[in-house]
Amino acid sequence: MTDIRPYTEDAVELLKRLIATPSVSRDEQAAADIMQQQMHDWGLSPRRIGNNLLAYGTIDAQKPTLLLCAHIDTVKPVSTWTRDPFAPTIEGDRLYGLGANDCGGGLVSLLQVYRLLQGLPLAYNLVYLASCEEEVSGAGGFSLALPELPPISVAIVGEPTGMQPATAEKGLMVIDGVARGKSGHAARNEGVNAIYEALDDLLWLRDYRFRKVSPLLGATKLSVTVVQSGTQHNVVPDECRFVIDVRTNEYYKNEYLFSFLQKHMKKCELKARSFRLSSSHIADSHPLVQRCLALGMTPYGSPTLSDQALMPFPSLKLGPGESSRSHTADEFVCISEIEHAISTYVRLIAG
Repeated sequence: MTDIRPYTEDAVELLKRLIATPSVSRDEQAAADIMQQQMHDWGLSPRRIGNNLLAYGTIDAQKPTLLLCAHIDTVKPVSTWTRDPFAPTIEGDRLYGLGANDCGGGLVSLLQVYRLLQGLPLAYNLVYLASCEEEVSGAGGFSLALPELPPISVAIVGEPTGMQPATAEKGLMVIDGVARGKSGHAARNEGVNAIYEALDDLLWLRDYRFRKVSPLLGATKLSVTVVQSGTQHNVVPDECRFVIDVRTNEYYKNEYLFSFLQKHMKKCELKARSFRLSSSHIADSHPLVQRCLALGMTPYGSPTLSDQALMPFPSLKLGPGESSRSHTADEFVCISEIEHAISTYVRLIAG
């Protein structure tokens, strides 16, 4: 097997440069410039699609195609960082910095695997995509790059999973609800209170439980997370607005759930912001999952959203770092995790 230590060193150096370059979602141009130049320096000739970077060689239509995908954007740093989030710092085995874990470790590890394996006589075509706007599921991210991809058979998404395969992922649907009343003076028993109009529907949303429970993802869950109504104490409110956060398992399509919820509303009107972010699942019988099992990995279901939700082909999440570190202060990834990831990816897909 090829000595991966030089590739680990290259991965860490690139990640340090990316950490030092702010790349909050929708502001990734500088980070994409760094990735593009580094890929050129390694002879990879990436294609730029907005701030997404796509690389692949000659596609043999007789072979399946494997996509290696991870994102370059980050969330905004939270206020409780005790160090500069844009100053990459190595302390022992840890590399600290915003985006180091989510998902810089997977981004640079998969790039090294692409470097190692592209051009070799493999049984499949290999494609690498560094996507942007993943943290906001933006139209300029994976969705923009998708039409430019060759036909994909299966994808590995480099989100932090402790290098265990997340073979299912919950979907997301955000719904805006409104109940309408009639304004009046609170002292005169006038009007129709929109808050009271909404109450029965809000209680139904609180108490309803979906019957189909996934062995990997658990139950589909809905939560009313925002309620807004009223202008001042002596005016009966004529409108009550609320937001529902719906996290779906693989048994429920977003479109079906929306129709189901609207049917059960007595007074409220609902409007889904999008149906795009569906739950995903790859069959246990898929060769890539079987290869994970052969290497002693343990599949699980992930509650967090990723570019998988936008992929119309089978995929799984597999990457260095831990999901629990994502979006937290003093985020870090271990250098040993990056080294282990590169080695594991090569064993997984070269086998």
